[in-house]
Parts: sequence; C-alpha cells; structure tokens
Amino acid sequence: MNIFLLTIAALIVALLASAFRVLREYERGVVFMLGRFHKVKGPGLIIIIPIIQQMVKVDLRTLVLDVPSQDLITRDNVSVKVNAVLYFRVIDPQKAIINVEDYMEATGQLAQTTLRSVLGQHDLDELLSERDKLNDDIQEILDRQTDQWGIKVANVEIKHVDIDESMIRAIAKQAEAERERRAKVIHAEGEQQAAGKLVEAAELLSHQPTAIQLRYLQTLTEIAGEKSSTIVFPVPSQLMDTLQKVMSGKQQE
Repeated sequence: MNIFLLTIAALIVALLASAFRVLREYERGVVFMLGRFHKVKGPGLIIIIPIIQQMVKVDLRTLVLDVPSQDLITRDNVSVKVNAVLYFRVIDPQKAIINVEDYMEATGQLAQTTLRSVLGQHDLDELLSERDKLNDDIQEILDRQTDQWGIKVANVEIKHVDIDESMIRAIAKQAEAERERRAKVIHAEGEQQAAGKLVEAAELLSHQPTAIQLRYLQTLTEIAGEKSSTIVFPVPSQLMDTLQKVMSGKQQE
C-alpha cells in the first residue's frame, strides 16, 4: 500500500513539475489545448496544464542557413556552381508552427530553388559584377514567399561562384583584351588632343611673325647644346621671300 501511495505521489509531483516552464527572452511557446491552437506565451514563467495542453518552443533569434552549392546554367549558357548564406528569423510563431511542418527545412529548400531560378536568368558577367543587386532580388522573392510561414528574410549573400577552369582562362583573355582596347583608346585620344594643340600652335604662329623668330632662336639654342657633328641653320621664310623678290627684280632688268 505504501508503495502504491508513493508511486501516486511521485506521479503527481512529476505532473506538477512539468506544468511549470521557463522561456528565455528570445523564446516563445505555441500552446495547443486538446490539439487546437490556444495562444502564444512567453517569455518568463508559464504554466501548462499537463496532458490537456502541449507547448512547442520557437526561437525568435536571427538564424543562419548555409545554402549548399547549386549547379546552374547562366543565360549565356555557362555552367557554374553557386552557394549562398541566408539570414532569417521567425516573427510570427503561430504561423511558423501551424502553416509549415518544418520551417527551417522549408526555407532552406525554397532558398535553393530560388537561387537557381534567379541566377539562371542572368549572364555570367552580371553574376560576377552585380552581386548586390542579385542578393536583393533573391531576398525580396524569399521574403515574399515565406511571409505565410511567419518568417522574415533579413539578408541573402552569395558566397562563392565556382567556374570551370577553361572558362577562367577565357575570362582572363577577355579581361586582357579589354585592357588592350582601353590602352589603344587612351593613346588615340592623346594623339587627337596633341594634333589639336599643333593646329592651334600653327594658326597662332601664322598670325604672329615674331613668334616664328622666337621659335627659330629657341631651336638654335637647342641645337647648340647638343654634341653633334652636323649643324643645321634654319632659314626664316621671310628671308627666302625677300631673296626671291630681289632675284625676280634682277631678271626683269
């Protein structure tokens, strides 16, 4: 008889102990009464009626989900492997427990399919150079689709883009060709600017005869400073014009 009473007492104590739960600040408890949703409780000390009520804990902190590498083909038919990381949190514990069986698994699978779908619509160059825009596009789609699960997707970051070895060499050749093109364009622009300055200088010298004389003296100074066995004496065009007039006058006489 004593053993029976002790057993009953132990069961009662166990039931009473199980009725008291403590939830941390970042935890909430979704309480069901006889299988039906009752209310969301927490944080702090809460009381659960044993057998009649059941509680499921939900973590409200931001969760990090590593999206495994996904094989996809870009819009320009390049095969790549892309992985990403997803940051999200539960904002509605009731929806997260009732509307989906496992919100972690569901969000991870949805992230994989969305990653392949969105990135497959872009070229490889966009995939490599416009990651911020692609991250925002994926985050917006995921956030909209997970809203019915009571989940808020805070951020999506593409981590790595793995490309085939042959494609890496092709990209390197393309970058080298682009650098050569830019160098040629810069050189051509420099030649064009130099030619424009020469035209301006020639026009200025044609209207200022004294400027020609100054340039003549400067050229003589530069030649004198060089160690050369050849000496060049520039003859002003005005002097040649004068000589031609004198010669033509003598021929008329």
